[in-house]
Amino acid sequence: MWKRGEWGIKVSVLAIACVCGDIAHAQSSVNLYGLVDGGLLYTSKTLNETTGQNAGHQFSMIDSGSAPSQFGLMGTEDLGGDLRVKFKLESGISVANGGFNDSNGNLFGRQAWVALASRYGQVTAGLQFSPFFLSQYETDARGFSQFGSGLVTYIDNAISTGIFNSNGISYASPNVAGFQGSAMLALGGEAGNFQAGRQYSVSLKYETGGLLVSAAFYDGNSGGTVQTPVPTTVPFIGRTIGASYKFGIVAAKVAFVNYKVAGSFNNYIYSGGLDCYVTPQFDLNGGVYYTTDRGHSENHSIMGAIGAQYFISKRTALYSQLGVVNNHGSMDTGLSVSNALFGVQGTTVGADIGIRHTF
Repeated sequence: MWKRGEWGIKVSVLAIACVCGDIAHAQSSVNLYGLVDGGLLYTSKTLNETTGQNAGHQFSMIDSGSAPSQFGLMGTEDLGGDLRVKFKLESGISVANGGFNDSNGNLFGRQAWVALASRYGQVTAGLQFSPFFLSQYETDARGFSQFGSGLVTYIDNAISTGIFNSNGISYASPNVAGFQGSAMLALGGEAGNFQAGRQYSVSLKYETGGLLVSAAFYDGNSGGTVQTPVPTTVPFIGRTIGASYKFGIVAAKVAFVNYKVAGSFNNYIYSGGLDCYVTPQFDLNGGVYYTTDRGHSENHSIMGAIGAQYFISKRTALYSQLGVVNNHGSMDTGLSVSNALFGVQGTTVGADIGIRHTF
């Protein structure tokens, strides 16, 4: 989902700056990259947002059936002495209507940052993903697919908080003996209350051979000066720990995530699954996600999904996904970020098919 720029179009330029009569030469590069994804979605039940009841089945065209459609620019300049400046500007788009999607209604609402990198790590300033979100992505059984994955349960619990962090400043350490850490502080603030909208997150991971273990923490306050169409300052505390192990063509992943909103819910999510590249062109994966509210045990759900994708070229894939979710109590786990984020009581079955192209 999140490997943007892998097939980017590289444009190299020679930057020539004249300062006080001296001419300095620095090698720079800029990449244009993107992804377009469109598909068809069916669910046996849908949520009536007014009544909270089942509104019947649906069959609809959707944007981003497996991965978020997007485009962006990323670049770097070598300053010499192992020091580099990097930047990224990324926008979410909808192939369904040509508007913004997965982008908080802003032109570059997914990522907009500038960074200074060296052998000692990277400092980044601007709109960026939190270490908490990135840690979950690495250990999610279905790679944060837009359908039937940990991304659905994340957004169901925290909307876009922790995904798109405005006014963020972060540091990512270099890899030391397999360990790598990161920390982020997103400055909120409003007149008389500097804690409003303040967010911070830390993570630590260890990677060796085919083993990856990652843990992260998140704490965010409501309020602040950040205004986006989709809420990004939902107050919650998040914790996660997960592991991935690759053996041959198979990768096994397990994870635990906790979303705690004071006075509302304290959801624990346990997940696990397998991903197998049967051939270099054909990938199969599946995952199961069990959610329970520790404060109200009658509220729980279980979601399972399987997916297949076939790469007809390096940049283009056809995909199909099938999932089922069962909700009890007031739990409202859905199946898809697009058109089926929240579900109704009982069992819902859904499926989607689509095509994805990267550039």
